Amino acid sequence: MKDGMATLKQIILPHHKKEDNTWNVKIRLTHKRKSTYMDTNYFVSSKQLDKSFALKDTFILKKVLDEVEAYRNKLNDFVSKYDYLDVWQLAEKLNEIEETKLGNIKPDDINVISFGRNRINELRELNRTSSAGNMTTVVNSLEDYFKSDFVPITAITAKMLTKYELYLKRPSALKRYNQFSELVTTNEPGLRDNGIHCHFRDLRILFNNIKDHYNDDDHGIVVVKHYPFKKFKIKRYKPRRKRKLTIAQVQAIRDLVAPKDSRIELAKELFMLSFYLCGMNAVDIYKMRSSTTAPKRIDYSRSKTASRRTDDAFISINLIKEARSIFMKYAGALSERYSDHRTLDQAIAYGMRAIGKMLKIANLEFYDARHAFADFARNKCRFSVDDKALALNHIDDDNFVTDLYLSKDWSIIDEIQASVIRLVKN
Repeated sequence: MKDGMATLKQIILPHHKKEDNTWNVKIRLTHKRKSTYMDTNYFVSSKQLDKSFALKDTFILKKVLDEVEAYRNKLNDFVSKYDYLDVWQLAEKLNEIEETKLGNIKPDDINVISFGRNRINELRELNRTSSAGNMTTVVNSLEDYFKSDFVPITAITAKMLTKYELYLKRPSALKRYNQFSELVTTNEPGLRDNGIHCHFRDLRILFNNIKDHYNDDDHGIVVVKHYPFKKFKIKRYKPRRKRKLTIAQVQAIRDLVAPKDSRIELAKELFMLSFYLCGMNAVDIYKMRSSTTAPKRIDYSRSKTASRRTDDAFISINLIKEARSIFMKYAGALSERYSDHRTLDQAIAYGMRAIGKMLKIANLEFYDARHAFADFARNKCRFSVDDKALALNHIDDDNFVTDLYLSKDWSIIDEIQASVIRLVKN
């Protein structure tokens, strides 16, 4: 290629550190004095890099160098044909050629960990933070189980899944980076049946994502031939029969005197904020922006379902006076204090367990605020199921088409909210 032959080089970009404290190994393509960076399927931690951010993990380095060499060979194949392309077009052309040659990839070379990390980033870019969090849990757990950051897709078999289930049921000491990039060890209890169900559900999603990416049924390309979930059966999810909170218990949580600036205080206040705001989820509280004055209403899209609904799961909630001081205290502050909503969830969970012990409320959880609001609205205030669903920002599949033609009436939600809050006033 004229004006300088296109060049390729593996590189780590220090400022591209991911939330899980890893870096994607990239390939820098330089052409006509311009550069762009192409992602690889490999992610590395600081222990795999030297002080100059060069790869020192020989296994990963060999894999990346092989990939760089493969790209060089492709460049040589069409050295003159695509000389007119700029660097970004050239990178796109290389990726197109890579996609058409998926059939040459060996399943032993498909790394579940690196593919999972890429998928996590895609989910985050789509603002599907909950799904990204679930996928992160699965990928980190697989890395712990195999004691390696390279897990070939061929290692995920029905027999492996059976052993892995037993592993997940046992208590474990997990090493993770906290919001201050410090490596900490936490002792976690083993998963119960419902936790096992959710974990394997998300692992199956990851496995299916890999099959969909590498297999092309239309062109007869089948790279990943096995499917362990055909033989390995995921446990069924069993809804827990849990007693709803009483009005007196919600009042007791509200009136609890908690140690200042503790996780107990955090959990208590955010629990009540959720209750006051019609069962707002913790992730949406985490995303609230700071304000110099308390707004009249809180307008937001529910993170859990926004990507799956045509109305973006938008809702407008009246910021009642009982909630204003809590809102002003935490709006915008939580995202500075915690690296992501999952670390906030952990802090809240700790506080809720402590509150449960103090008030003798068994299995108390943050989500009980949402359940209590729904229960009071339906069974105490006698609002209809549809009105209750509107306040909770649910959508009924049976009424989906009808709902498309109806404008949202926030005053209905305001009425439900006011009626429920009156129940807990002394």
